[in-house]
Amino acid sequence: MERRLISTGSPFEKTAGYSRAVVQGGFVFVAGTTGYDYSTMVLPASVEEQTRNCFRTIAATLKEAGTSMADVVRATYYITDPADAEKVFPIFGEIFGDIRPASTLLVVAGLFKPEMKIEIEVTAAMPGIASAGALFS
Repeated sequence: MERRLISTGSPFEKTAGYSRAVVQGGFVFVAGTTGYDYSTMVLPASVEEQTRNCFRTIAATLKEAGTSMADVVRATYYITDPADAEKVFPIFGEIFGDIRPASTLLVVAGLFKPEMKIEIEVTAAMPGIASAGALFS
């Protein structure tokens, strides 16, 4: 299947050798996304606002790929402070309460910059493409 790269246009993507997302094999693999507001390049102080920004960026990326948050089948969350889990769980529920992808929450020692409190990566199935028959035939 064709491989399609989705970029934010950041020169860092080429320098660091990554894409915001890769569409391949009936899936969209979205790279780890931090809480910047990419229209202003501001990183909010609160983990809640960083989480909402992560989801806004992910939703826009999925839309560009031709899918949506409703198609997410896997989510991985990285937080730097275990106390933040209780703050972000309700936001996860707002976004994925009815979708309920397979998910993992990890507490890590740190992210790329110390002010980053959360990073989220997801995998979404392309509507009508990723079926068991297509994957295993």
